Amino acid sequence: MDLLVLMLGLCLSWGLLQALLYIANRGKSGNVGKLPPGPRPLPVIGNLLELGSLPHRSLAKLASVYGPIMSLKLGCITTVVVSSAPMAREILQTHDVSFSNRLTPDSLTPFRYHEHALPWVPVSPLWRNLRRICNVHLFASSTLDSSQHIRRRKIQELLSHVGKCSETGSSVNIGEAGFTTTLNLLGNTIVSMDLADPTSESAKEFKELVWQIMVEVGKPNLADYFPVLKRVDPQGARRRMTGYFRRLFDVFQGIIKSRLQAREVTGSVRKNDVLDTLLELSMEEFQIKHLFFDLFVAGTDTTSSTLEWAMAELLRNPEKLSKAQAELENVIGSGKPVEETDIARLPYLQATVKEIFRMHPAIPLLLPRRAGATTQVGGYTIPEGSQILVNVWAICRDPATWKDPDEFIPERFLGLDIDVKGQNFELLPFGGGRRICPGMPLAIRMLHLMLGSLLNSFDWKLEDGVSPGTMKMGDKFGITLQKAQSLRAVPLPRNSH
Repeated sequence: MDLLVLMLGLCLSWGLLQALLYIANRGKSGNVGKLPPGPRPLPVIGNLLELGSLPHRSLAKLASVYGPIMSLKLGCITTVVVSSAPMAREILQTHDVSFSNRLTPDSLTPFRYHEHALPWVPVSPLWRNLRRICNVHLFASSTLDSSQHIRRRKIQELLSHVGKCSETGSSVNIGEAGFTTTLNLLGNTIVSMDLADPTSESAKEFKELVWQIMVEVGKPNLADYFPVLKRVDPQGARRRMTGYFRRLFDVFQGIIKSRLQAREVTGSVRKNDVLDTLLELSMEEFQIKHLFFDLFVAGTDTTSSTLEWAMAELLRNPEKLSKAQAELENVIGSGKPVEETDIARLPYLQATVKEIFRMHPAIPLLLPRRAGATTQVGGYTIPEGSQILVNVWAICRDPATWKDPDEFIPERFLGLDIDVKGQNFELLPFGGGRRICPGMPLAIRMLHLMLGSLLNSFDWKLEDGVSPGTMKMGDKFGITLQKAQSLRAVPLPRNSH
């Protein structure tokens, strides 16, 4: 308790000092420009209490009052939130250069992660090199086409696991099954090995570790809003993240060391995976570990949670589920495996995935950006050093853009020329501009494959006692958005009723 009081005292003292300095400097410099409107901040803490446990929803509610561009004071940090497609275009396209760098959470500083990780490193020669490696060697269409056999094998393992559950009449935890499949797909693509056994606890443990990381990065941390507190880490966020980093880095280091030893013994024997590519490019070991962290952490949780939302929405809307299965049956044949080449012939499946991206974007506030220079946006001034949040969740539910925005209606995308590749600012699940997610091409392939395969190979029913009308569809916020209550569904042999 004494420590808590001390921390609160430090927080209040620092906040008061910053407020006085701000007032003094404003008086010296005259007009500093008109900030976007926003709620009146409280002394010292500003608008921190307004965020709540679901900040994407809290900020969307505030935007309905203050408009599509608004400002808040989060401790000492001026934060600008944009909540409409036109404002997102201003940030991500028109002024992309000014807003292309990050405001890095203190919890991401262990092992100098923020200085080497693609999502967080400033735009620089290092960033360009990492981006080029992803675009050319990891996620290029030709590279993904050559690794289709890996995804085909992992999908078959998923269907085998679900089939065993169907035989015993047991339910499937959709999020965990999707996570295991995605983790092993990435494991085989990156290091030519499974990292989780679907029948063991290893995938669950890895999933919990990834979610702990997402929660830690996503929750408010006093050290981010009052920089003087970074030295003491009052909430222990950096200390906990140091442990999470160490656990993952130890796994990656063991894999890299084993590969290097095998090369020394047998010569340069290639497995034609990502690790071989990075070693051939002479990337240093610590850089490889940071890139692996990005690929495994960002690639697993986002994909599996999106799959879980998709199955939940379809089970809650049986008529939409029937439409999706009917298309698969007509185009491919009931029970047959779905191939990547089939996706282009499945417009309703594509529309369903887009609707899930719209309703449940994996990173609802994207990653925070930092104003590199004082910039005019929408008639307002965004001061240099401000934090910029793009509320994709609010944009995707904007009634000015979307009719019945809270309803699951895949049909809205049929015949609509709109995609998720960063050019249509009303639908930005992967972000936009130069910071758009490099793993988007693989994520899109995986989601269509997993969802289409689960729907075409099995019929589904909710567990006893749960009906479409009583399903709980609440969400929980880390830096990503997950379903608050895990979806469990019982697979049935296709076309059995």
